[in-house]
Amino acid sequence: MLTDIIDHHLDVIFCGINPGLKSADDGHHFSGKSNRFWKVLHQSGFTSHEIEPINDTHILNSGYGLTTAVARATSRADELSKEEFDQALDTFKAKITEFQPKYIAFLGKAAYKAFSKKKEISWGPQSEDFCGAKVWVLPNTSGLNRGFSLSDLVSAYHEFYLVIKN
Repeated sequence: MLTDIIDHHLDVIFCGINPGLKSADDGHHFSGKSNRFWKVLHQSGFTSHEIEPINDTHILNSGYGLTTAVARATSRADELSKEEFDQALDTFKAKITEFQPKYIAFLGKAAYKAFSKKKEISWGPQSEDFCGAKVWVLPNTSGLNRGFSLSDLVSAYHEFYLVIKN
């Protein structure tokens, strides 16, 4: 099982779609060998060093947290049903309302699209807040996401980093 790493009033809560099987098995976020999250977070400026998945709770030291939209682990996010997103929405809203981050960064479009009920989502900042938090949609760092190179990911995350630090 994968536990949220969150606290009240963080700058950003990064929201993955759902846990991968390895992350759920070992209890650490983004621990799959092909996932580029920790590398991208460091190279884009969010962290002073590349955090190892086993030390994932250290992300709180930088003012950031981690959660997932849907709790069920799968090998691929496209294994989730619309109903699973629908069932997860109330719990997710309660979490964001309780912890009140400045931003929610959805990693990939799938979760935000399901939660917002919008047909089309653009990358980057979204026009409406979500339970009081500003919303930013970033490309997913999963190794299965071959549409974005490491350089593309770092660039997208760095753009967001510059916004939250100003």
